[in-house]
Order: sequence, then C-alpha cells, then structure tokens
Amino acid sequence: MFATNYYTLVAGFREYALDADHKGFDALEIRNEVLETISARDSKAVELLYGYYDCENIIAARAGRSAHNALGNLTREEIEAELSRPSRLPAKLQEVICAFLDPEGEEAETIDTTKPFEKALLAAYYALCEASACRFLKEWARFDRNLRNVSAAITARELNRPIEEVTVGEGEIVEQLQRSSASDFGLRGELQYLDAAIAAISDEQNIVEKEHKIDLIRWNECSELSAFDYFDINAVVAYLVKVNLVARWSMLDVERGREMFRKLLAELDGKDMINKQ
Repeated sequence: MFATNYYTLVAGFREYALDADHKGFDALEIRNEVLETISARDSKAVELLYGYYDCENIIAARAGRSAHNALGNLTREEIEAELSRPSRLPAKLQEVICAFLDPEGEEAETIDTTKPFEKALLAAYYALCEASACRFLKEWARFDRNLRNVSAAITARELNRPIEEVTVGEGEIVEQLQRSSASDFGLRGELQYLDAAIAAISDEQNIVEKEHKIDLIRWNECSELSAFDYFDINAVVAYLVKVNLVARWSMLDVERGREMFRKLLAELDGKDMINKQ
C-alpha cells in the first residue's frame, strides 16, 4: 500500500507560533487540524500517539488523583466512564481495565492482575504501538518505553528498590536492566542516548533541568527517527511529538518553550531546503 503524502498540511506547520501573551500555543488545535486533514487510516496512528495521555489519565483517575492531561483523546468525564465500563479505548486497553475490574473474569485469563495496574496498562499501550502500521510511531514508542524504563531503573537503583517493580513490558532491554549490576546496565552499545540519560538522572539535582535534559533526548531521537521523512504520516506524527514537547515547556518555562519552537521551525526550513535541491 502506497503512503499518503500531506504536502499542504506539512507546508502549513510553520504558521504556528507561540503567543507572547500566553504560556503556550494550542497543541490541541494543531492535533485536531491534523486529524481533520489526514486519512482515516493515518488518523489511527495520531490517535494512538495521544493514547499515551489517555493511559496517564486513566492511571491518575483510578488512583483518585485530579490530574488530567488535556492532550488525551478522551475528556475527564469519558475517562471516568471508561474506568467502570470501558468502551472507547482500544480493545487491548479495555481488556486491562476489565481484568482489574473483575480478576475472576474472562479478561483476567490473559492479563496478570498480580502486577500493578499502571504497568499492565502501559505494557498494553506499547504493544499496540508495536503493531502500528506507522513506522515512526512503532520506533518512537519502542524508544520511549526504553527511555522511561532506563530512567526508572536508574532511580530505583539509587533508592535501593527492585528494578523489576518499575520497568514496563518485556524484552532484552528490560531483562538487561533487571539483571545487570554494571553502571550502564551493559547497554551502552545498545542505546546511544544512555550516557546522556544517566547524566541527566543521576548527576542533575535540579528537577526542572533534569526534565529538560531528558526531553532534549526525546527531541533528538525524534529528529533522528524522522530524518528522511518529509510529507508522509511519519513526518506528521514526528511533528506532533515535538509540538507536544513545545507545549509542555511553554507551560513549564515560557522561554524554553520558545527556544524549542524556534528549533522546530529551523528544522522544517532545513527539510524544505533539502527538498528544493
């Protein structure tokens, strides 16, 4: 199947700008405009990207916390409804919720309810991404899970907590994090960003600086994974990943948000120059 190219949509990305009178631009408006423009098939990849925020919101609501990330596909009210009778989330996520609602039910036969709900839900989410038809989303989710697992493992080691309690999913990287006693978990040759992650988490004491350094790792990986994507769904999803990072830092730190946005525009201009040659 041939990929759909979105020349007009991608060309219009540069028109967005941070409002000097507000903490950030409207990331939701950008997402919604993208969804109105792309095909139904490609919309699934975009919705799945934002499904991570749905998972965060489900986990928070189930734990009785009021936090709600508006970037999720579902409203606060819809999230509350999913916790009692799931119907709108992807089937694999519904299965996790149903299994924990009824540990003796049919869904619990395939879901290990002895593990924390959060780990089961996120593992199911990343499994969905792994099966996505969108190449970028598949690779991005794999990276994101690894980075979060590395971050959690480093923190757990510093706190003398069992690493298996904080890692999500399965695979060689997870197994290596859980069994290795080396300072780099024996993964320096596997994960090129490992040194930067260790430095950010272990050496940086300022929490805001720590988060900023970790998000720069995300930004750089996003650029690398989409380096040769210009107008297809891979380019669109990669752009949305960066939009979400810009939006986050526009709320946390206005100047850093502007810096990230200027960087995003510069990268778009660079791709235009390549295409014109």
